Amino acid sequence: MPIHPASSVPVSHVPSRPAADNMRGIILITLGFFFFGATDAMAKLLAEQLPVLQVVWGRQLGLFLGVMAMLSMRGRTVLRTRHAPLQMLRGALATTSACLFVLCVGYVPLADATAVTFIAPFFVTAIGAIFLREPVGLRRWAAVAVGFVGMLIVIRPGMGTFHPAIFLVVVAAMAFATRQVLSRMLSGEDSIATTVAYTSITSTVLLTLPLPFLWQMPQQPWIWMVAPLMALCAASGEILIIRALDVAQAVVVAPMQYSMILWSTAYGFFLFSDLPDGWTLLGCVIIVASGLYTLGRERIAARRARDAARAEEI
Repeated sequence: MPIHPASSVPVSHVPSRPAADNMRGIILITLGFFFFGATDAMAKLLAEQLPVLQVVWGRQLGLFLGVMAMLSMRGRTVLRTRHAPLQMLRGALATTSACLFVLCVGYVPLADATAVTFIAPFFVTAIGAIFLREPVGLRRWAAVAVGFVGMLIVIRPGMGTFHPAIFLVVVAAMAFATRQVLSRMLSGEDSIATTVAYTSITSTVLLTLPLPFLWQMPQQPWIWMVAPLMALCAASGEILIIRALDVAQAVVVAPMQYSMILWSTAYGFFLFSDLPDGWTLLGCVIIVASGLYTLGRERIAARRARDAARAEEI
């Protein structure tokens, strides 16, 4: 999930939306993560045949095309920002997390890697508390600790199923968390569409620069079919999630990001015959429960901040 630019769902922005719009948003965002899961699965397939940077470039190209479609509908005003350096830094972090994730899934099951990426919100909490001086109560710190326990259960270092490549996803989650913190800093200034546009353009440029030096011509005919399909799924996921955030409350649709674990498990089983064992499932449940609790606490904190701001105005 964290490897996709649009997959970061801001829960602090809670506009009023009719129930019907919220339901439509849930459907759209669930479909978006379904396509992102398919994108990850195809990236894993392609990474067995092509250089990782080439695979990530192909996927980001799909995201880029999705952004171009969005620009054609909304106009160039989407690119207006007073924080271009921060937006480009966010794009660089997105590139880093994507490359690390694709490199990792070449060695570990897709569901395991996806589950570990969901520790990113706990890194966000820690970074926000330490560097931005955001108030974090004991309950949220406890949720962070429990979430990391869930991660350790999934990884299980020192046990027979452990592969050190899984730590690449941990680093990817840290990069994503830093990107999320930048998203919070930008949320009051730039729209979600602007942030996603800059992230996609920056990552595409960064991945295109080294491409001539590592390009490998696909040798298998199926690659020529899977690569464009991966790009199409990436673009579809991007557009669907942006649309979901347009029509529904972010706090309502945010929990649906955890459907990525279900999609990754399904794709891993049908394409790679990977089925999570009991320990991995337990770790996933702990991570998801802790993440949902953290989302709930963030919602409460955001509501209190709004109430305090209104009280000051009065």
